[in-house]
Amino acid sequence: MAAGPTPPATAAPFRPPIPPPPPCFDYRAAVLADTRSAAAASGSPALAALVESGALVRVPRRRFGPVPAWRSQDFVEPEEVWILGTSHLSPESVADVERVLRAVQPDNVVVELCRSRAGIMYVSSDASDEPLLKSNVFSLGGAKFFGAVNRSINLGGQSALALRLLLAVFSSRISSGANRPFGEEFRAARKVSEDIGAQLVLGDRPIEITLERAWKSLSWDQKTNLVISLFRGITSTTDTPDEKTAVSPYELYQKLSTSYPSLLQPLIHERDMFLAWSLKRSKAVNKSKTVVGVVGKGHMNGIVYALISDQGDLRFRDLVGRESSDTWVTSLVKGLIRDTIIGLVLWALYEQLQALL
Repeated sequence: MAAGPTPPATAAPFRPPIPPPPPCFDYRAAVLADTRSAAAASGSPALAALVESGALVRVPRRRFGPVPAWRSQDFVEPEEVWILGTSHLSPESVADVERVLRAVQPDNVVVELCRSRAGIMYVSSDASDEPLLKSNVFSLGGAKFFGAVNRSINLGGQSALALRLLLAVFSSRISSGANRPFGEEFRAARKVSEDIGAQLVLGDRPIEITLERAWKSLSWDQKTNLVISLFRGITSTTDTPDEKTAVSPYELYQKLSTSYPSLLQPLIHERDMFLAWSLKRSKAVNKSKTVVGVVGKGHMNGIVYALISDQGDLRFRDLVGRESSDTWVTSLVKGLIRDTIIGLVLWALYEQLQALL
């Protein structure tokens, strides 16, 4: 399994290489002709049905744009990229993943996960083994729990870790109405990849960096309001509409972005670009014939737009950039304040979990 490159300890400031898709952009219409012809050639009725529903698209290499001059001459982008849009809590998505991978027989399968969330692919689906907190996109579980904690601190800092813990509990609460564990389509992708001999690629930007950038995009007032809102959602004793119908991570991001518009860029647009980079320009897909991406449906528009609009601007170092202009004194003061707040957050979370137990 390819985990993708490790972000440098000190990265360049983030510069969005590609703007978000314009409102008029429709990913399905943009590549429909190429997708239909390939699906028809495959002779698979299942693929044709997914194409017509908009859940499956194909982007051939000729639509990618130029290979950047800085890329090694030995690097060859994939001949074609298929993207399957899934719902993280839908049994239909599991069947779709299995059908597409067996029909397309890709060299690489890129999943919407990063290294510290890879454990989701190995979580048991046995209801008797269900943990207190449902597995979700923010989980720190898996065989290497402490490794995930350490990675969260190293890449995103204590703020990102605290925010991740808060979101993990909150996401578990609002998805408590789901009768299925999160991410079964990723487990299906892993199993089928092993069966057909395809390389599994972790294609999402490290969640630690995403949460760090999301946190920094907020003003102090917004940070306070967000933490209070999450605590209210966690400690509420009344069921909300979201608890009766499971909410996907993308829907949760959209809800947060509605109240905090600055979150839209780091939580959605930047990750769309990173996923596009993983699908066509990461070392893991070098000289591949066919690559299949398994991602949430909400990311499809942004990923397709990034794939076909890129003029050689998608670069790993630009997509994980983090910046800091603070002096050591400022950093020390901010660190003391931050660690005090985080300590209170973690204590409150512990008390909440104790009450649940």
